[in-house]
Amino acid sequence: MTAQTAIRLLFLPVFLTQFAFSAEKPKPEDKKEAPPKEEKAVEPISKKSSVTIDGKKVPYTSTVGKMLLKDKKGKPRASIFYTSYTRDDVEELTKRPVMFAFNGGPGSSSVWLHLGILGPKRVDLPGDGTVPFTPPVRVIENNQSLLDVCDLVFIDPVSTGYSDAEGDTSEKDFHGLESDIESVGDFIRLWITKNNRWASPKYLCGESYGGIRAAGLASHLQDRYGMSLNGVVLLSSLLDFRTLIPSQGSQLTHQVYLTAYATTALHHGKIKGKREEILKAARNFAYGEYGVALLKGNAIEADEKTRIAKRLSELSGISAEIWEKYSLRLDPSEFRAELLRGEGKVIGRFDSRVAWDSTDATATRAEYDPSYSLALGAFSTAMLAYLGDDLGWKEDQPYEILTSVSPWRYDADNRIVNTAPRIANAMRNNPKMRVLVMVAHTDLATPAEGIIYSFRQIIGLPTSLKDQVKFTEYDAGHMFYLNPPDLEKGRKDLVDFVTTE
Repeated sequence: MTAQTAIRLLFLPVFLTQFAFSAEKPKPEDKKEAPPKEEKAVEPISKKSSVTIDGKKVPYTSTVGKMLLKDKKGKPRASIFYTSYTRDDVEELTKRPVMFAFNGGPGSSSVWLHLGILGPKRVDLPGDGTVPFTPPVRVIENNQSLLDVCDLVFIDPVSTGYSDAEGDTSEKDFHGLESDIESVGDFIRLWITKNNRWASPKYLCGESYGGIRAAGLASHLQDRYGMSLNGVVLLSSLLDFRTLIPSQGSQLTHQVYLTAYATTALHHGKIKGKREEILKAARNFAYGEYGVALLKGNAIEADEKTRIAKRLSELSGISAEIWEKYSLRLDPSEFRAELLRGEGKVIGRFDSRVAWDSTDATATRAEYDPSYSLALGAFSTAMLAYLGDDLGWKEDQPYEILTSVSPWRYDADNRIVNTAPRIANAMRNNPKMRVLVMVAHTDLATPAEGIIYSFRQIIGLPTSLKDQVKFTEYDAGHMFYLNPPDLEKGRKDLVDFVTTE
């Protein structure tokens, strides 16, 4: 599987538009040195408002703007679009935490965390987050926001939102693991400096590929700027791409996904039992008999293959015949097409609770993702209306909710990207830094077991630091906060995390 495919697997599908540029070759006498681009200052827009959280009115200032990043010679290289929320009635900023939040992709803006769970406004979706909405979706007050206990800064990396490369710099210069971490880190440093927040407690929150970015930033900010973080939130995230990318000779993905198949099958009534017992059984089987069987490859005996397939059927709701047909290796797209085939439904990748009508009854792989279809239009419309009508920021260029950043440079030197060592390094150098890992049971994009496995594999982490990592679980999918009970639980877990020293 290529790196480009990995990008599509990780967050949301991205779309590539090709632009062709042509220019008449100038005559020798017409050649002149191009004048430097004029640096245009764009003033941020601030607005006073309030939100009621936990029954109390919280006054705040919203600021939307662009932060100009410059190179060592002082030339502009990028403008980073952001939205910040700072509480007004704070007497001592040194005690007021600030959290920097971003989503993943790579190629996604921060709209999902912004209007889904953390910010003072959120999208008004019906039901439990699996029900189609009647457009247009609007934003409502978010009484589950984190703003009562923590200031918030939402960052759109280059090529997302209204962020762009500047001067002689190309957008492609930012499309890579290391350059992305460096540019977002530079933004954080500048925002902290311009807003006099070096003495404030600092947190990061990354969703999906944002977990890769957050792990890298935790180490980078400390090593480059001496900025010690108080905590890192990894929401529906991953650290090691091996947990997502199946390939011949690598069995880990199949083992990791089995627990997500089991919880999804349980949700849809294809298997019975208590979730905790099913999870334990699936995990033990994945790293026990199933793992051994996978390692045998095509040398596995027929009777053993049949026995393993039967047990996989009991844990996943997929027939043993299908498991045998796929040589005991069923990828998420095949699972999504197969589980509710009898009902003519296909289930979602980002949230496998979502089950909409299939468009091809004979398809062996899911032909679309209904959970993606449900979320994209809602968040896109809500964000554009909110930015323009409420916050007063409008541009002629489109706000890039999702965009193509392909090819993304993973800078892995013939290795699969794994940023677990970076977050471990940050914890060793800053033993007071804590980590909150938020995983969801019906997430087939970044399955819960993937990041849990990654933390188990951090060998050499001092025992005293293991207690600095906390795991919390949610019923829904990748964006579990679309499910009201999970949104409420998510706020409680985040408040506990931020307010605990």
